[in-house]
Amino acid sequence: MRLATIGLALGTALLATACNNHSEEKREADQRAAAAGFVPPSVTSRVDFGGMMDRRFRTLDRDGNDIITDNEMPSGNSRIRELDRNGDGEVTHSEFSEGTLNWFDRMDLNRDGAVTSEERESSRTERPTTPTNPVALNNAN
Repeated sequence: MRLATIGLALGTALLATACNNHSEEKREADQRAAAAGFVPPSVTSRVDFGGMMDRRFRTLDRDGNDIITDNEMPSGNSRIRELDRNGDGEVTHSEFSEGTLNWFDRMDLNRDGAVTSEERESSRTERPTTPTNPVALNNAN
């Protein structure tokens, strides 16, 4: 029994040491990456982007009436104001959804339904004036 207890204690100590070394190595790797300015690549699908934007709309629409009014509008955010297609000073849920999906389509440079971190950076300088994504074109009609 005493031998089993000693074995269990040694095994636990070895496991704790291995886990501690791994987390220390990960912490050091993260620090080196941060010092080098490394940002891991990301990929966002059109569906995921739409879901994120829907949650953003729900956060902004504090009274829950499916309209972002002037008093709910983030201060100084002209990008959201640009989504007001009919110029009534309010952004409806449909205006917001269609507008933000058009943003996505402009970022999706290779039209594969996903935006990589590289496409996101490139789209900031290479924005087409109209989306050419077939999904966006079908929604525009």
